[in-house]
Amino acid sequence: MSTSTPFATSLRIQLRVVHALLMREIITRYGRHNLGFAWLFAEPMLFTVGIMALWSTIHSMGSSHHIDAVAFALMSYSTVLVWRNTIGRCTLAVEPNTALLFHRNVRVLDLFLSRIALELTGATLSISILLLIMIVAGVVSPPADLLEMCLGWGLLCWYAASMALVVGGLCEYSELVERLWHPIAYFQLPVSGAFAMAAWLPDRLRAIVLLFPAPNCVEIFREGYFGEQFKAYYDIPYVVSILSVLTFVGLWIIRDVSSRVEPR
Repeated sequence: MSTSTPFATSLRIQLRVVHALLMREIITRYGRHNLGFAWLFAEPMLFTVGIMALWSTIHSMGSSHHIDAVAFALMSYSTVLVWRNTIGRCTLAVEPNTALLFHRNVRVLDLFLSRIALELTGATLSISILLLIMIVAGVVSPPADLLEMCLGWGLLCWYAASMALVVGGLCEYSELVERLWHPIAYFQLPVSGAFAMAAWLPDRLRAIVLLFPAPNCVEIFREGYFGEQFKAYYDIPYVVSILSVLTFVGLWIIRDVSSRVEPR
């Protein structure tokens, strides 16, 4: 008699399904030839390197606010790629893959989880490889607190995943949501914390910006790298509370979408 609990069995099945969907997504998006899977992290690396070159050129006369421009660009733009790519890839994620739902073990949530896992993995590999290369090359210094960096990055990934569920789920109700999200994503950039540290902002504007969870996560991530070179502003309990609510709302929306599109 099997000692596996129903939950453990279901979890193993879902992990296999998500893994299969993830492999399918990689092959569909990147193919089997040339760089193939490497484009998963090479593409965001190229974008980040381009932004770093631009920032270093702009600030070639000196570092902005006594912060190294190259390191600041690396730490900042990478955080934008996490939530922008993850949420963007989950818009209209169900409609092109409706046929897969006729497989008994494939659920709508699996379609989202596979895309979220793929984007978060690519962004994490990108920042890790770039940072390692630049540290070895002597372009930037090592992080002041690697664990704090991981905490900030983990919270940012949580934010990206929860928002991907919310926005991606809402897109299944109306294509208008997908069309509106792209301009909203650009409008979110000024309050994402990527292009300005909270310490640089006036008190009143800082209070407004930190109402959004993303800049709090970015502040933690950057403080882990720069250490005491600047004063970071963030509220971890507040961020965890907001992200918990977003995750609950996202899962509730996905559950409702599932009841509408999954074969019975």
